[in-house]
Amino acid sequence: MARPRNFDEDQVLEAAGDAFWANGYEGTSTRDLVTCTGLSQPSLYNAFGDKRGLFRRALEHYLDRTLRERIARLESRLPPGQAIAAFFGEIIDRSVADKHQRGCMLVNAALESTPQDDEFRQAIAAELYVLRAFFERCAAAGQQNGDIEPIQPPGAAATHLLALLLGVRVLARVDPKRELLSGAVAPALAMLGLPALPPEGSIH
Repeated sequence: MARPRNFDEDQVLEAAGDAFWANGYEGTSTRDLVTCTGLSQPSLYNAFGDKRGLFRRALEHYLDRTLRERIARLESRLPPGQAIAAFFGEIIDRSVADKHQRGCMLVNAALESTPQDDEFRQAIAAELYVLRAFFERCAAAGQQNGDIEPIQPPGAAATHLLALLLGVRVLARVDPKRELLSGAVAPALAMLGLPALPPEGSIH
């Protein structure tokens, strides 16, 4: 019979995720993970398999609390065009507020992925396509109800928005100034017939 775990899994994933988020996968050592979680290396690996397994679980935990939560909340509360604009507005708000300039853990993982780890690359790509699908659903619904001007087909608009998001997230890691990030997003939204960015901090 398996012994019950004597630690809070959410707290461990939160702590490990913060370490991976700040330092990247390669930059986070097993010693770092032991220190931040308070668990021994055998306990960590018995629970999560290995460092890669712990990273995958920490990334899932991060996505549930950030991107997936944000998509579900905005898509359920706002008209399609406003949901897209609010998504970017919230990304900018959080990027500017992040004193550690960590960017997005998912995008950081994408930048670290290598051709040698095809399974991991496919997992990251699948999550990026969740974002693209959100943009495409909103673009299609917004064009249908008149909320979004039909300047680009929904699929093309979604691809453009995903590329914009990735660029903004990378830029935020090195120079997270509101005027810079808003200056990158606002013209792109206008070119795609989308509503303007919401006022600062109005989404929360």
